[in-house]
Amino acid sequence: MSLLLKPVLRFSTTFDIRSKFLINTAKNLFNKSNFQPKNGFPLQRITFQTIQRKDMHSKVVIIGSGPAGHTAALYLSRATLEPVMFEGFLANGFAAGGQLTTTTDVENYPGFPEGIMGQEMMDKFRQQSLRFGTNIITETISKIDLSSRPFKLWREGMENQAPDTSDSLIVATGAAAKRLNLPGEDVYWQKGISACAVCDGAVPIFRNKPLAVVGGGDSAAEEALFLTKYASHVYVLVRRDKLRASKVMANRLLSNPKVTVTWNTIPIECKGNGQLLNLLITKDTKTGEEKELPVNGLFYAIGHVPATELVKDQLELDTDGYIITKPDSTYTNVEGVFAAGDVKDKKYRQAITSAGSGCMAALECERWLSEQHPE
Repeated sequence: MSLLLKPVLRFSTTFDIRSKFLINTAKNLFNKSNFQPKNGFPLQRITFQTIQRKDMHSKVVIIGSGPAGHTAALYLSRATLEPVMFEGFLANGFAAGGQLTTTTDVENYPGFPEGIMGQEMMDKFRQQSLRFGTNIITETISKIDLSSRPFKLWREGMENQAPDTSDSLIVATGAAAKRLNLPGEDVYWQKGISACAVCDGAVPIFRNKPLAVVGGGDSAAEEALFLTKYASHVYVLVRRDKLRASKVMANRLLSNPKVTVTWNTIPIECKGNGQLLNLLITKDTKTGEEKELPVNGLFYAIGHVPATELVKDQLELDTDGYIITKPDSTYTNVEGVFAAGDVKDKKYRQAITSAGSGCMAALECERWLSEQHPE
């Protein structure tokens, strides 16, 4: 067994030490030349770098470290393309691993019959990418130039230095759910508050309990109707006196006996027992009257914001800011640039669809690279 190390000249304080394995590896780096398996982790072909060479050139760079990014990395590294992943340092407000790192139980991803915590799941994704040789850099790309190849990428805080370059690029920066930032929201986020009914609606804390959905569009209607399978009752809080949802979806929502739509209503505070949410304070937008609404779950359905600030003037985006790709593909309007995951998907927004999208991007990128450099 061997641990493959990249040559380094000095030690940096920016390497990732989130896992016990990497902490032990860092300690052993100073004491041993022959590594043994630690804590059950195999060491074959694991890349561990204490500093990343600046202004490097790569065949393919992946920006983002969610299911889409890591699936792309897995396929590309197994194809011996030596992908480089910039996993970000609190990029888009999330830790490396993306939205799933803020999720508790993930029960709808195949292969985990007992469910798995979101952070643990993303740690496993990361370990698998590393196992096959992906070079993961815990830094954020803050600026890119796609006007010519090789593409240029600048790291955060180093915008005035020489850029990294790459022959191809996969953008997998994801999207973030819009939040209301209510008092108590941070306390009960993923402890009763969620932005994905399909992801979280079936977990035990919501079963046979009263739940609330915020929003008045089709997404809110769909999420509320989905939650009726599990909740004792669903309250839909609409800030106006009518729904923005399509007529078909509105009729379905209003005719469901397990749904109550409360018009001209917004939540203004989240309360609970310190462990789980159990009460909302709501406000009438016309009269200003405040009321208590006992619920055990609050689901936001007020939209998402794709992380496309980095590419907004260089890649074609739709009116909501999502990257537009060619039909049934991950090809963008710039040759050699591919998009995968929630940054291009505003319909499904699931870990499994993001992973599939990452696979598509990797296969299409590999094919494109082979066409540019035929042997």
